[in-house]
Amino acid sequence: MSTVPPGRKFASGVQRITSSALGPYQSAVIRIGFSATYLLFLLRELPHRHEMYGPDAPWRWDMAKQLISGNESLSVLMWSDSTAWFEIVYAVVLLSAALLMVGWHTRAMSVLFMVGVLSLQNRSIFLGDGGDNVVHLMAIYLVLTRCGQVWSLDARRAARARRTESGAEAESEQEQEQEPGAGGARPASNVAGTILWLVLGLVLVVATARDGLGGTWWLPTLFWVLWIGHGVWWAVNRYAPQSEPRTLLDVLANLAHNATLVVIMAEVCLIYATAGWYKIQGSRWQDGTALYYPLKLEYFTPWPALSDLLASNAVMVMVLTYGTVIVQVAFPFTLFNRRVKNVLLVAMMCEHVGIALLLGLPFFSMAMIAADSVFLPTVFLVWLGGRVTLGRQLLFSRTGRVPEQQRGGEEEEEEVPQHSGSGGHTLVG
Repeated sequence: MSTVPPGRKFASGVQRITSSALGPYQSAVIRIGFSATYLLFLLRELPHRHEMYGPDAPWRWDMAKQLISGNESLSVLMWSDSTAWFEIVYAVVLLSAALLMVGWHTRAMSVLFMVGVLSLQNRSIFLGDGGDNVVHLMAIYLVLTRCGQVWSLDARRAARARRTESGAEAESEQEQEQEPGAGGARPASNVAGTILWLVLGLVLVVATARDGLGGTWWLPTLFWVLWIGHGVWWAVNRYAPQSEPRTLLDVLANLAHNATLVVIMAEVCLIYATAGWYKIQGSRWQDGTALYYPLKLEYFTPWPALSDLLASNAVMVMVLTYGTVIVQVAFPFTLFNRRVKNVLLVAMMCEHVGIALLLGLPFFSMAMIAADSVFLPTVFLVWLGGRVTLGRQLLFSRTGRVPEQQRGGEEEEEEVPQHSGSGGHTLVG
């Protein structure tokens, strides 16, 4: 029985984490989930936006400015106290969340989304809950991921560019046979991306000059590194797509993506582990009655009849109370057993659906389900994407329209094939 030398295993692992961005479907679900969560939250609070984050907020602008100057956090709402500026910022955050959800220029939109989330949350820091903290962290992490590889307009545009490039190469080969020395065609330019990069660069220059990027040194540095890096990426991809610098940029991007994906998984495990172990220390969780009390609070009972029905069943209350603790404490220990991990993952998602329905916390539940999605199996996500595509085809066929990708073939999801090293499974499926 032959064994693989440790050195070869190490080399294979290094090759895998540098040559590809792992978990493309999981990172896409995280992108869609968190941007959709915050988009829906902002739309729901649209009538109350002035009282929450704007000029009519109880936590006044001057009070927020004083707090932010002390903790050195970022909020572009502190650049001006005018109502017009607040409306512009709120609209930009809404737009960036929507565009990030559909994956339009994902790198730039992820940065705008992060700035928007931090700006609104830091403006009225006492309004947040656990779900807002998760969105806060994930908005930062998304900036460092390649979350637009699949299920995005970027992926569709890249597939279209590859088809165009392959066609141009075929024509170029025919021309070279007739006219030796003729060169191949360059990739098509991206006017929208170039304009977006220039506009964001101008905003970054003004913000840096006005010292409006927070009091820390690392945040302005991060913004400048991202902006310059995007410019270098475009230039290399445009003029030297097959060069060593292009390979180096891919390696750096893959390393950042894979490291961030590990951090996201560790973050989810930490959330559940700390929540579970803190619950164990509480007497109400120990005697199995903890769930009963929030079901009797008017603020957490959007459906009083349903809450009363559940609260009246002592056995069900005890089972759900103990089950919540068991699932949260056990989940981090099941990551290397795929079957058990998937079972507990379904249980936790069902738990959050119950929290959204019974306790009236839909956005907290959406945020946690989106975070849990990092552990969903790739096979399931591919199957789910296929079902969504099939449903979209049926919808368009009934309305008499044909989706663009159907006219050009089924290549939309072919740009990121799943590789699995020696044939095993990773934590993300």
